[in-house]
Amino acid sequence: MDQGWGDYKATGFYDELFTPKGRPRVAARQAVNMLGGLPDGELDARRTAAEVAIREMGISFTVYTEGGNIDRAWPFDIIPRIITEREWRNVSRGLAQRSRALNRFIDDIYNRQKILADGKVPADIVLESPNYKTACVGASPRFGVWAHICGSDLIRNADGRLYVLEDNLRVPSGVSYMLENREITKRVLPELFENYSILPVDDYPSQLYATLASLSPRERKRPCVVVLTPGIYNSAYFEHAFLAQGMGAELVEGADLLVDDEDCVYMRTVDGPIRVDVIYRRIDEEFMDPEAFREDSVLGVPGLMRAWRAGKVAIANAPGAGVADDKVVYAFVPEMIRYYLGEEPLLRSVPTYLCMYDKDRDYVLSHLDELVVKPANESGGYGIMVGPHSDEATRRRFAKLIEKNPRNYIAQPTLALSTAPTFIDDSVQPRHLDLRPFILQGRETYVTAGGLTRVAMVKGSLVVNSSQGGGSKDTWIVEGKS
Repeated sequence: MDQGWGDYKATGFYDELFTPKGRPRVAARQAVNMLGGLPDGELDARRTAAEVAIREMGISFTVYTEGGNIDRAWPFDIIPRIITEREWRNVSRGLAQRSRALNRFIDDIYNRQKILADGKVPADIVLESPNYKTACVGASPRFGVWAHICGSDLIRNADGRLYVLEDNLRVPSGVSYMLENREITKRVLPELFENYSILPVDDYPSQLYATLASLSPRERKRPCVVVLTPGIYNSAYFEHAFLAQGMGAELVEGADLLVDDEDCVYMRTVDGPIRVDVIYRRIDEEFMDPEAFREDSVLGVPGLMRAWRAGKVAIANAPGAGVADDKVVYAFVPEMIRYYLGEEPLLRSVPTYLCMYDKDRDYVLSHLDELVVKPANESGGYGIMVGPHSDEATRRRFAKLIEKNPRNYIAQPTLALSTAPTFIDDSVQPRHLDLRPFILQGRETYVTAGGLTRVAMVKGSLVVNSSQGGGSKDTWIVEGKS
C-alpha cells in the first residue's frame, strides 16, 4: 500500500478502519484501497486542495488567547471515518432514548421534582447546581422539551463499544463543521463516493428549521425564526451565520430585538418591527436577559424571560436546560432512563466517580495518576487532568482543588480511545478521536447520520477539542456493509 500508509499500525487501540491483524475492515476496504492506490504525492495534493477549499469557503473558528482572539482555518483530515448503518441504527435509538429521558428530567426538576422526592437523584446536586435557574421554576415549554438541540459526545473504547462521554445541552456547537466536512470531502475525493452508499447529512438545516418551527406559539405556515448570536467575536460565529443562512432565518444580536408591553418579541428591521416566534439562542443564558440573569449583560434582550414564560416566544435551547448538562448529573442518566421511560439504557455511560462522596473521593485521590479528572461545568477541554499524562505537581494541584470543592469534580477511567488513520505530514498515522452526533427534539426526534468526528492531531493526545489543537474528519454511515 502506497501513499504514506507504510506499515500503519494502531497497536493497543481499537482502530476505526483496520482490524487488529492490520487488514481494512469490510466497510472501509474500498476506501483504504482507493486511497492507498493513489499515485505518489497525490494524497498530499488532495490535502492541499482541501486546505484551499477551506480558505475559499471561509470555514474558520476562533481561539481565545491571552494575546487576543485568533481566527484559524478549520483543521481537517481528508481520510474519512466509516461506521456501518447497522451499528448506527442502534446508536441512533440510544441517543433518542437518552434525549427523551434528559428532557423529562429537566421538565420534572422545574415542576414536580418527583425524581428528587423519590430519591433517585440527590436533591442537593440539582438544586445547588449553578445551572439550576429559579427563574425557570414552573415553566413548561411546548412538548415538555427543554433541550431541543443536543450534542452528545461518544467515544469507542478498547472493547469496540461506543460509550456516551458527556451530554451537551446548553449551546452545543460543531454541526456546521460536520456539514462542511462532507462538502470538502466531495470536492477533493469524489471517487470515494462512487462505490459507497453514504447516508446524507445535508438535510440538517431543514430538519433544524422544522424542529424550531414546531415550537412556535402561533400557528403560522412559516413562523419567524431567528438565530441569536453574541456577535462576530464569538468562537462559533461562523456556525451561527452558516445555520441562519441554511434555514433562511435572520441572524440577530441582542440589540436587534425588543420586548413590548404585551411581552411579545420583535425584530427591528428597516421596514418596521416584525414579531419573532422562535429564537435559536447561541448565547449563554447568563447573558440572555439582564432583567432575569446578569444585569451587566449587553448581549441579551431585556424582558426575554418574561416573553418566554408568558408563552409569547419559544427559545431553543430553553433557559434552564443546563441543569442536566453537568458532569455530576451525567452519572445519573442511566437511572433517569429507567425512571422516566421504564427502559434499560441502549447506550453505555462511562463509569464515573463523584468526588462529593467520601468513598469515591478517597479512591480518586489515591489513583490520580490513573484517572481523568474533570470539573463539573467546564467545556471545550478546559480544566481537565489526564492522570497518565500528568506530572506530580499537576496531581497535587488537582488534589487540593478536589478537597476544596469536591462537588465540582468527577473522575473517570482513562479510556483507550479508538484511533483512525490520519494524514499527518507525509504519512498516515493513528490519532485518537471521538464523535459528536446531534439530536433534535421538538414535535419529533431526529438524529444525524453520524456527526462531527473530532481528532486529536497531536500524537498520543486524548484531547480532541478544536480550542485545544484538535481537528476533524468527515463521518460516513454506510449502507450495505458489515
